[in-house]
Amino acid sequence: MPALELTIQGRARFNGLSARSTIARWIGAALERDAQLTLRFVRSREGRRLNADFRGKDYAADVLTFAYSTRPRVHADIVICVPVARRDARALNKSLQDHLAHLIVHATLHAHGYGHGNAVQANRMARREIRIMKGLGKRDPYQ
Repeated sequence: MPALELTIQGRARFNGLSARSTIARWIGAALERDAQLTLRFVRSREGRRLNADFRGKDYAADVLTFAYSTRPRVHADIVICVPVARRDARALNKSLQDHLAHLIVHATLHAHGYGHGNAVQANRMARREIRIMKGLGKRDPYQ
């Protein structure tokens, strides 16, 4: 099993987020190599600023992944905008925990170099996400 060095920031500012051990389990299910990850939970203002500064998009995204290296170990920052994740979970008729699990798995795969820039990449990434989520006892996140 790959080693995980995990720093979590901002979790205490939000009610209803999963325990550190649960979050680490979700990440661990998606790890293919040793990793050093920082997971930061943010409010809408910070999420919007980061998305504008780094992607040129003037809205808060549910999740952003800043991958710095993928070899020999994964090194990345993952940012989850909690208000957006809550809103999206409600719209998808999912629990916040199930939606966060999917966002974290999705971001962890991005940190490994997976992408969805074209149909082939998107299909590969989605199949991997579905397998991981099922392994975590969660339903297919795309249904």
